[in-house]
Amino acid sequence: MHDSPFTRRLFLQRGCALASLAATVPAFIERSAFGVLGNPLLSSNPGVPDERILVVVQLGGGNDGLNTVVPYGDAAYYTARPQIAVRAPGTNASGAQVALELDRDAGLGLHPALVGFKELYDAGNLSVVQGVGYPNPNRSHFMSMDVWHTGRADAKGSGWIGRYFDNVCNGTPIPEGSIAIGRTAPLAMQGDVQKPISFDNPALFRWLGEDLHTAMKSPYDAINRAGSLPGTTADTQRDFLMRTALDAQVASDRILAAVRKDALVRYPDHALARQLRTVGAMIRDGMPTRVYYATMGGFDTHGGQTGTHANLLRQVSESIVAFQSDLKAQGNQDRVLTLVFSEFGRRVKQNGSNGTDHGTAAPVFVVGSKVRPGVIGRHPSLVDLDQGDLKFGIDFRCVYASLLEQWMKAPSEKILRGRFASAGVVRA
Repeated sequence: MHDSPFTRRLFLQRGCALASLAATVPAFIERSAFGVLGNPLLSSNPGVPDERILVVVQLGGGNDGLNTVVPYGDAAYYTARPQIAVRAPGTNASGAQVALELDRDAGLGLHPALVGFKELYDAGNLSVVQGVGYPNPNRSHFMSMDVWHTGRADAKGSGWIGRYFDNVCNGTPIPEGSIAIGRTAPLAMQGDVQKPISFDNPALFRWLGEDLHTAMKSPYDAINRAGSLPGTTADTQRDFLMRTALDAQVASDRILAAVRKDALVRYPDHALARQLRTVGAMIRDGMPTRVYYATMGGFDTHGGQTGTHANLLRQVSESIVAFQSDLKAQGNQDRVLTLVFSEFGRRVKQNGSNGTDHGTAAPVFVVGSKVRPGVIGRHPSLVDLDQGDLKFGIDFRCVYASLLEQWMKAPSEKILRGRFASAGVVRA
């Protein structure tokens, strides 16, 4: 046993990426472990809340904000959308979609498929940020999403989440940084230094070292015998790469073990729900990952929007509510905030196919027990338009600034490369 205070027992208790090596931690792994334990991300650095987690849910395709947060008190809404508008609460019309009351004084409601969001709102666990967008909006899915991902109007450079890790947690080992559930990690998570990991299926996130080094019957046995991998010298680049690969293998073992356990609540059988179930399992397991990212597509509703959009919103609502229930059952509800956004909203007027085309500003949702509940910002005018589109009222980077400053306790101006007033989505 080492004389160092960082014993194997402490190492395992801290839940690092290598913890699933269990009883026989070789010296080679232990060197990596001590490095992890000394990392400021896992320490109690003043002002760095290492217990807090941000989950980002991206709704790809451009969610129709006007039929999500419904301005039923504005007659212009029904003039612009005679076939697809959601009716006001109390409307007695056979087969009509009727809004759930959100703010009677403001004449705002939620789409009727968002029953779960209404429950979260009533419980004080939902912040609805209205009219979120950015100057000179781009109506291309790819360019607008890149703007949101980079936090830059020119959509160039690294991602805003990646820069968070670059500035606050530089050198974070796998998987203490960020994890994306999907085939590829989004640009938002790509830092100049820090790189995320991603997997569509936890079984696919594994180390391929045994495939690459066929001479090794067991990399663990080889490491135990030699203190390193064959052909490596301590502190060399190859040694570092081998340690990184082994970190990934053991992290994948731990993730697989976590997701194989039955969840504490029942999740619906939706793609987004399955992603959030995986995130919930990793949080329950005590993994020190700071940011998780999930995605759901299908929101490009150019035609026949009514039924399709209702089904999409129902899946989002049911998935988020199941995730929140899971966190509560775990006792982790106070540690996690979830941001739900889309790259843009839709145009005010419906099109000739009973759908909507690419627009601009739209609502953003922040979910959790520590949000500032209620409606933030004014609903955009439906008559004072920019070439037929809504004018944004809150820059999306103000939402980022609030999450960075108030939740992650990070320097938003440095990360966002500009000063943006906080949208105040987190309770002080």
